[in-house]
Amino acid sequence: MNALEIRNKYLNYFKRKGHSIIPSAPLIPENDPSVLFNTAGMQPLVPYLLGQKHPSGTRLADYQKCVRTVDIDEVGDNRHLTYFEMLGNWSLGDYFKEESIAMSYEFLTKELEIPAEKISVTCFAGDSDCSRDDEAYNAWKKAGIPDERIYFYGKDDNWWIAGEEGPCGPDTEMFYDTGKEKCSPDCQPSCDCGKYVEIWNNVFMEFYKDKNGYSKLSQRNVDTGLGLERMTMLLEGKETPFETELFYPVMEKLIELQKVDDIKSRRIVAEHLRSSIMIVNDGGRPSNVDRGYILRRLIRRMTRHLNKLQIDLNKLDVFLDVSIDSIKELYPELVNNREYIKNVIIEEKNKFVKTLEHGEKEFEKVANKTKNSGNKVIDTQSVFNLYETYGFPPEMTEELAKEQGLEVDMSDFQKLFKEHQEKSRKGVEQKFKGGLASTGEKETKYHTATHLLNAALKRVLGDHVHQKGSNITEERMRFDFSHGAKMTDEEKKQVEDLVNEWIEQGLEVSFIEMSKDEAIKSGAECMFIEKYPERVTVYTIGDVSKELCGGPHVKNTSELGHFKIKKEEASSAGVRRIKAILE
Repeated sequence: MNALEIRNKYLNYFKRKGHSIIPSAPLIPENDPSVLFNTAGMQPLVPYLLGQKHPSGTRLADYQKCVRTVDIDEVGDNRHLTYFEMLGNWSLGDYFKEESIAMSYEFLTKELEIPAEKISVTCFAGDSDCSRDDEAYNAWKKAGIPDERIYFYGKDDNWWIAGEEGPCGPDTEMFYDTGKEKCSPDCQPSCDCGKYVEIWNNVFMEFYKDKNGYSKLSQRNVDTGLGLERMTMLLEGKETPFETELFYPVMEKLIELQKVDDIKSRRIVAEHLRSSIMIVNDGGRPSNVDRGYILRRLIRRMTRHLNKLQIDLNKLDVFLDVSIDSIKELYPELVNNREYIKNVIIEEKNKFVKTLEHGEKEFEKVANKTKNSGNKVIDTQSVFNLYETYGFPPEMTEELAKEQGLEVDMSDFQKLFKEHQEKSRKGVEQKFKGGLASTGEKETKYHTATHLLNAALKRVLGDHVHQKGSNITEERMRFDFSHGAKMTDEEKKQVEDLVNEWIEQGLEVSFIEMSKDEAIKSGAECMFIEKYPERVTVYTIGDVSKELCGGPHVKNTSELGHFKIKKEEASSAGVRRIKAILE
């Protein structure tokens, strides 16, 4: 059963169970500054998990494109991926544990025809914050899972929360028995020997965690996630995702063109190609900061490993075509965007080739310095500096050193590399800090203020202004918009005055649900219109702003305080950026 068949079975099953099928949100979050990319199916739905009404109802299902980058340096083994697709179904205050578990069991055993005896499950063991999840245990017993295949674990395994704060709760996880021998008599789903593979996670989200501890949400939710790549691998009887049709064509082309046989490098190239394609398709561009830096790392790491396989880098367009063709049934939009995607990735590859050339020149300086000092060993710090500053792979430094009769001291390289990894990881995790539900009072005010700012910019600069992105924290707002010239001081003052005038007027913030077509006809502004479901929410602020949006918002502009522009600058070609605060 291939990936598209699994996805379609999933969506069709939950549609029959009364779920509205909503489209995948873009990889790049629209209103969530806490993460670089959408990392889970529930992430775009946080306002609705917290009680806001979803225009498509209380039962939802979708497939969500996701990127997780914490383990980027682990890609190359037999399981880690940066891009993946998550199938999910949600109950927003509708059904709860028993019905959720019954549907999961039926889908696995009837729709996917997985033998019941291959399924084991885990439940929350309980602690001082929440009692043992006997409700989930009883639901599994009723569904047909015997006691010997039900396990109880603590918070580390069976409690789900995104980041440090946000909606959370106990979960139940489903595991597929691969048929491998137990590594020990105590082998069970918590073991990572490979016998048990997690396939689905149902989170029973009834709590909210903040710095003061846990409190009950206004509604009990169910949030589930089933990884498409992993399920495809298991149902196709493969050992790794790289043997499935999602990666196999690229892996075969790499074998055909490689001069050096290295399975780890082939996996890195295939995986990073697909991730880069998907990020660029959803609006990502390489840069030195945030998600642009992640994309740059993926492309450059992929290029390094093409080099390692001794494949002509001019063949990159061939691999891009093969990768796009292998997933175009899942993502038809890639076909129309093919040339744009290829141009962005190839341009970044070409920049990196020049970087490598600079690295070689720097290597010559290091080599000469080493020789002149009478040494034959290039020190670890120099090797690491070449890697960190120039992206120069240590194995390339080692190879060039050997050609000049030098050696490389790699004794402390791994230590320095791990420190570098940890800093990178913390940088990515910092974007996650505060959880997905950064929707406190201050963030809500700033979010509403972006609507006023957008409207003011249109009045002062013209109707060509459209929002291109935003980033909101408790301290400030950042707003990107289409405009080709630097704003004058007078224009900035006019915008600032307009926003404050509307705040002082105490305009009501109201919303209405309507079809997507009706929203467009009504003149509501939005980004990514094609990514919204058929029923949408349109927010109106007095007679100054009408935008299609998922929230959160204040009820009246008088709650916002005084608006002040702190900085206006270029963001990218044809896009300007405003940084502003509410005082």
